[in-house]
Amino acid sequence: MVPDDMTPVIQGQNDWGVTYSSTEICALKGSTVEIRCTYTYPPRIDGCDSTVEETFWFTILQGNVPVDLRTHSGYAGRVEYSCYEKSCTLRITDLRESDSAEYKFRFIIDQEGGRYTGSPGVTLRVTGLQVKTGSSKSYKTHTKSQLSCHSSCLPDQTSYIWYENGRKISKRNFLSGTFYSVNSYSCAVEEHEDVPAPPVCGHGHSCNRVIYTNRRICAFKGSSVNISCMYNSYKPIRSKFWFSPERSHQWQSPSQLEDLREESQYAGRVQVLETTRIRSTLRITDLTESDSAEYRFKFTAGNFEWRSSLPGTTLTVTDLKVQVILSPAGPQLICYSSCLTDRSPFIWYQNDEKILEQTSPSYAGYVNPADSYSCGYEGHRSVPVYAPKLHFVFISPIGDIMRDSSVTLTCSSNANPAAKYTWYKENGDPDLQPLSKEPQLVFSSIQSSDSGEYYCTAENELGRTTKSVFVNVQSAPQASSVSVSPSGEIVEGSSVTLTCSSDANPAAKYTWYKENQEVLQGPEFHFTSMSSEDRGIYSCKSENQYGGINSSSVSIDVQYTPKLPSVSVSPSAEIVEGSSVTLTCSSDANPAAKYTWYKENEDSPKASGQIFTITDFRAKHSGNYYCEAENRRGRHNSTLQLIVVAGAGKSAAIGTITVILLLIVLLAVFIWIRRKKSFTQQSNGDKRPDNGGQVNLSQVSANLSQRQPAEQEGDLHYASVHLSVNQEEALYSNIRPARLHRRTEEEDEEDGVDYTVVKT
Repeated sequence: MVPDDMTPVIQGQNDWGVTYSSTEICALKGSTVEIRCTYTYPPRIDGCDSTVEETFWFTILQGNVPVDLRTHSGYAGRVEYSCYEKSCTLRITDLRESDSAEYKFRFIIDQEGGRYTGSPGVTLRVTGLQVKTGSSKSYKTHTKSQLSCHSSCLPDQTSYIWYENGRKISKRNFLSGTFYSVNSYSCAVEEHEDVPAPPVCGHGHSCNRVIYTNRRICAFKGSSVNISCMYNSYKPIRSKFWFSPERSHQWQSPSQLEDLREESQYAGRVQVLETTRIRSTLRITDLTESDSAEYRFKFTAGNFEWRSSLPGTTLTVTDLKVQVILSPAGPQLICYSSCLTDRSPFIWYQNDEKILEQTSPSYAGYVNPADSYSCGYEGHRSVPVYAPKLHFVFISPIGDIMRDSSVTLTCSSNANPAAKYTWYKENGDPDLQPLSKEPQLVFSSIQSSDSGEYYCTAENELGRTTKSVFVNVQSAPQASSVSVSPSGEIVEGSSVTLTCSSDANPAAKYTWYKENQEVLQGPEFHFTSMSSEDRGIYSCKSENQYGGINSSSVSIDVQYTPKLPSVSVSPSAEIVEGSSVTLTCSSDANPAAKYTWYKENEDSPKASGQIFTITDFRAKHSGNYYCEAENRRGRHNSTLQLIVVAGAGKSAAIGTITVILLLIVLLAVFIWIRRKKSFTQQSNGDKRPDNGGQVNLSQVSANLSQRQPAEQEGDLHYASVHLSVNQEEALYSNIRPARLHRRTEEEDEEDGVDYTVVKT
């Protein structure tokens, strides 16, 4: 392809326009050409955004309506459009001289009157190569001259490949020298060796050469084709046959050409016809698509062998096809094949029934997605086109889907044109991000999270359909865990729920353990009112038919106010005045309690801590003591009353003195009674009552009470006097409850009293 003018051409007005890359293009016959353009249009019209709906190229009008080049039978199978954003390219392959024309670009937007054509367009000229002889001098056996390769599309300084008797000999602009009658010459543009000029004789007209009637031939599948050539030999021909260089891999020796008639693929289908002495025709019947290939003619004359590297005739075997083109008005159907001509009418079929009024290559009726359509031409019929149907989705392997296994979802449908597949999960919404755009969705190691409904959409230009399949991934319990609700600190009396969860399918069964002892079954362990007894280490086990797993342990710590404190005195036996006394307070609490000791009617605490020790116990230490246990959840206390009597030594002395005094008193009383009795007997006569055994104890007690305080002042509190033979009999002081006036009524209700006995 060589453009004559590379100056861009802008056709348009206001915001509308088409810019072509060149005004004229000249291309070689059999080559490929690309025509490019860009276009513009108003982004908004009457306040509405503009969107391009259709773009196409054309060369002719039909009833003042441009005919899309893709629907023109003369270009069937040779035209491609490539558009991106605001740029479009027309590509035409296997150029023919009949393709010479003016090509225009047209686009349509979604606004009223939004149609525009870039005019004038681009002029394409298609020409072939030919070898021309310049000034020459001829002799009987040879000619001296200069040969040049000529085309109206090529500049004079173009470099060419030159061939002699079909074999490549040099690369230059022209070929000059002495040319003999036995040889023929041809040329081709470098990188376009597939479209060479026909060979010419260097001297005279009897040179060795082969000229093929057609460089390219198209035929329908199942039909017959004739491939012909004109050949000439300077000497008598000894042998000749047709072959296909593309089948050299099946020859016994790649360098040894094989007659096509001897190949098994063509057995019974190949004939060579010799209508004249210089014309050979290869006939192939019952064509198949595998017959598409290049075919060449080879002859041997004397010692000369024509086995040219120049291209022969390329055969294309194709079916009649219906092309589907999408447009804003719906799908358009075009009957096409690279083998079509404009000589015969077309036949259209809907669901295998002939549509009489449709005879053009373009179907003009409404295309129903539920129906099938096909076309016919010169006794050949295309394969029907239809939207996807008989849609299937299946899973492999069959059976339970286990976690970590490999699973493949396959989507298939019967459709023509072939369907494009898209996989989605959940609701099959095409606006969602697709998982795959292949017929198969593969999970190399499927996980539980992959379970769910999967949708496959099969779609072509005529319609779409969607099918779904449910994927249920089975697995033993994984990642078993325990959660606590509500989170945070747990307070006595609150409601708490432990929940066991795991990733399992089918659903797991749960068993609860406390300190490794089974306590409950079920996914939840509910405590309506937590108590301190509920503290401990909890765990759960999740299991189904595929296996089981233990959760990690969770520690449940129940916080509560201190319980009623327990108070003890040490030593618990005899406590002697002046000795050391230890008071101990303990309480069940969480968090651990802090302890404070108080004495009644004193504002400041006596001590802090669980233990309160009085090293030298004296009378001044007597009184009511109480212990207070406290944490951030509350407080509780217990009261203790201590009364000091006397020391052990003083008690013994007092006991001894008391006994002596009593003996003296008794002796005095006895003497007094005796004297009085004697006096009474003397005074009253012989018989009087005997009162000597009575003693006025009240008087004695009065006398004693006057003497004892002087001896015991400051040493004895709440002492009791007993007459006893055993002077070592113990005296006890009592620990008795006493109300603490500094506490509130609520705290008084919580206060407890402990009792003890201190021996003095």
